[in-house]
Amino acid sequence: MAHADHSVLALRKTCRSEHDAVAGRKKALVCGSSQGIGRAIALHFAEQGAEVILLGRNEPALKLVCGELGTEHGQKHRYLVADFGQPDRLKQVLEERLPELLPIHILVNNTGGPPGGLLYEAKVEEFTEAFNRHLVCSHILVQALLPGMKSLNHGRIINIVSTSIKQPIPGLGVSNTVRGAMANWAKTLAGELAPFGITVNNILPGATETARLRAIMEAKARSSNKSIDDVVEQTKRSIPLGRFGKPEEIAYAAGFLASDLASYITGINLPVDGGRTMSL
Repeated sequence: MAHADHSVLALRKTCRSEHDAVAGRKKALVCGSSQGIGRAIALHFAEQGAEVILLGRNEPALKLVCGELGTEHGQKHRYLVADFGQPDRLKQVLEERLPELLPIHILVNNTGGPPGGLLYEAKVEEFTEAFNRHLVCSHILVQALLPGMKSLNHGRIINIVSTSIKQPIPGLGVSNTVRGAMANWAKTLAGELAPFGITVNNILPGATETARLRAIMEAKARSSNKSIDDVVEQTKRSIPLGRFGKPEEIAYAAGFLASDLASYITGINLPVDGGRTMSL
């Protein structure tokens, strides 16, 4: 039995070494990576050996994060500056810079969520902006990277979405709508791209310690005439694990889905929410 245990440990060590070596040869484009969840994913990918390309609109913040990325595996990290509120500008940046960056094996679609508010009060312009920032820009990125992924017969597309695709969140009407569209877009792509060795999966963060969560908590406090501390504690009580998530915990899920260990997983929605979502 001890010999069998030794064999299992050796196999695990070999698989881990092979996985790390593969990771070191991969490039990952991580959107919205100047802060929050995107930054955490970029840091984790670099730690695992990937070469990271940051994408966001805040150049000083991108420079700062780029300098924080690990280079123990000899990586050369870079960044691209584009505002997802301007899809045509994103196309231009990709046309100018992408050829020097290819091949890119991993794409993480991630951007800040739309402002809160009741759905029936939302202006048409709010939907247009939200669809541009989320669905349209994600689609532009997929189309830009797809030829390279197809040529490699390998690719990972990971979308940071929201638990609202399973259970709409009160007060986030536009976000609920757009996130649902993103989920169905991703599920359709998963089926279409599977024959090319490309997986497409969604991560659904719950309440995670980011600037966006703070803004949502503050808005709830104002609308309910409660203190921010009361709103925070009330929200935590709705989470079975009793706390908010950390951006790093979302990053670990992304790291798994980006790895060869997840090669037979595609078209799924993975909640990382401390058990808060009350549906399967």
